Amino acid sequence: MSEKKLIWIFAGETSGDIYGARLAKEIRKQLPDAHIAGMGASRMQEAGVDIMVDSADLGVVGLIEVLKHIFTFIGIFRMLVQRAEKERPDAVILIDYPGFNIRFAKQMYKRGIPVIWYISPQVWAWRKQNIPRLAKYCRKMLVIFPFEPEVYSHVDLDVQFVGHPLVEIVGERKDPEIKRDANLVVLLPGSRDHEIERLFNPMLETVSMLHRSRPKLRFTVAAPREKIANIAREMLEKFRRKHPDDRLPDIEISCGETARLMQEASTGLAASGTVTVECAIAGLPLVVVYRLNPITFSLARLVITLFRGFFTMVNIIADKTVFEEYLQFQVTPEALVPAVERILPGGERREEVEKGIREVVEALTPGGEGASACAAKACVDFVKSQERK
Repeated sequence: MSEKKLIWIFAGETSGDIYGARLAKEIRKQLPDAHIAGMGASRMQEAGVDIMVDSADLGVVGLIEVLKHIFTFIGIFRMLVQRAEKERPDAVILIDYPGFNIRFAKQMYKRGIPVIWYISPQVWAWRKQNIPRLAKYCRKMLVIFPFEPEVYSHVDLDVQFVGHPLVEIVGERKDPEIKRDANLVVLLPGSRDHEIERLFNPMLETVSMLHRSRPKLRFTVAAPREKIANIAREMLEKFRRKHPDDRLPDIEISCGETARLMQEASTGLAASGTVTVECAIAGLPLVVVYRLNPITFSLARLVITLFRGFFTMVNIIADKTVFEEYLQFQVTPEALVPAVERILPGGERREEVEKGIREVVEALTPGGEGASACAAKACVDFVKSQERK
């Protein structure tokens, strides 16, 4: 190539920072002289990305935080657009985070700077009006779920399925020394305050009923951070005080042990989210639950579609029920206890679920190549193709 290439990568959330770091490392392997800059946090910085905007300092985590810092964001947005005009990156890679990134993509489109989008927003479930906008502003879309090319099939957009980076991440952290404990059940009540507040009590009611019929079972809670662990501890103590006659077993609540418990437990009960995909990759059968505020749920039904009839990503990928899922009023111990029993070792659905999650992992790994390397190759090939034009 005739000159050093400039590639920007923008990630606005923790997961995007992780994926962006892996992508940057793979791009550098394939294009060693490239200068990679962008918006991200510690992972991308450690990967050698020249951080123009630290997303961790900005609290780029959602609508409320954006509103709190709206004028800061406007200033940063304008600064990045002006810098793009001046530096003319050979490609801007935007990772998910549609609220900020679609607006930035539009500005790049107006200036003739090519945009590659990595990890599609969930336009199949909500905001379908973003599909034509993404098709207009982006030159290439790199998707991580095998059904997503179909979502964009009616618009003129170069879409490539590259696989899910979680397959590599979960695989790398697997400890061969850890063996599954047939009697250990892990509870994964969510990563947000409102999730645990709505889901943990029915989970505890389920534990109480399971303990009566299966006293050998042991239960543990995996919290993603200390704040969630503390909420769980408070709710557990309150539950014990409110239900003094319930035979609730000892329940360990840990923080930062999720990866280990995904390998050690035999069965799980989890809030819907990315963790369900992680559990599938780790080989852990689940029952999946979710509850929203009733008003929010009523409004959400107007704009959100259950893609393929499911809300759990593992089931959407498989296009069938792998993990039994329960939503809103369905989240009761009377429903969850038999669902968990069906997937315990020796349960009637255990083999079916294990087969299903193996199929899902295979579907997330096209050609056996790692997602980050595949995505990096697509980005590098795109940049090289622009040089030939």
